Amino acid sequence: MCEIFGGFVQSHREIVRLALAEDIGTGDITTRSTVPESARARGVFRAKSDGIVSGIDVCAAVFDEVDQDIRLTARLADGGAYHKGDEIAVVEGPARGVLTAERVALNFLQRLSGVATVTSRYVEAVRGTRARIIDTRKTTPGMRLLEKDAIRHGGGHNHRVGLSDGVLIKDNHLAAIGGENPIRSAVEAARSTIPHTLKVEVEVTSLEELSQALDANADVIMLDNMDRHTMAEAVRLTDGRALLEASGGITYESVREVAETGVDLISVGALTHSAPAMDISLQFDISQGEAR
Repeated sequence: MCEIFGGFVQSHREIVRLALAEDIGTGDITTRSTVPESARARGVFRAKSDGIVSGIDVCAAVFDEVDQDIRLTARLADGGAYHKGDEIAVVEGPARGVLTAERVALNFLQRLSGVATVTSRYVEAVRGTRARIIDTRKTTPGMRLLEKDAIRHGGGHNHRVGLSDGVLIKDNHLAAIGGENPIRSAVEAARSTIPHTLKVEVEVTSLEELSQALDANADVIMLDNMDRHTMAEAVRLTDGRALLEASGGITYESVREVAETGVDLISVGALTHSAPAMDISLQFDISQGEAR
């Protein structure tokens, strides 16, 4: 078995199996036809730029799924900072299995480290303010749980995982409800249905809608695409009666100004939908003897 698993959960394992099935199909014909069964391999995951690592457990699970005789030893834990040239992890075991698993393992490690690295930059940009950086549902299909782990590894925080674990009443819900005060109607309808332990969040686009959400006792209010002046006024009017989340079009260049308005949360879709994969290489030594 691999050495690194930590809190790896079954749902994550299923993501790994799907990725391997997509890549391997009926078998790795190149490796099977060219690499001797007795060959052993040792590979080093090496950083080619600075970043924050995420996906060590996932990487280990990929190799374990292919061959349980493969061992992955991490040089860094998820959330650890690395610099260009650093060793991130070492993999050792039967060469056939290592070669078959390498691309999927690298894909996860590069992608998730990219999310963690971008998140860490946003977190650093708002340091010293009250604002927390949070994610959105703008994730890669099938990889949401892993990407949300990566957000935390980068120092950020998670919004709801999916539609089933939180109430977020958005503009399209309000349009469907209609009436004179759809915000109040929606909040009251939600509270009459959901457990008392769940919070109710409402999206607003104006100070008038903010007032309606406060009167309806919403727990969290999303300030959608507001300019900085209006956002600051929303903070003043709310005066701590609800958590305020800034959302919509927030970039690395603007996030500090948004944080300085006094909002509690800043949701950034770019953490997941636009994060570039980190440049990480896997360099091999392969021999007919024992792994070195």
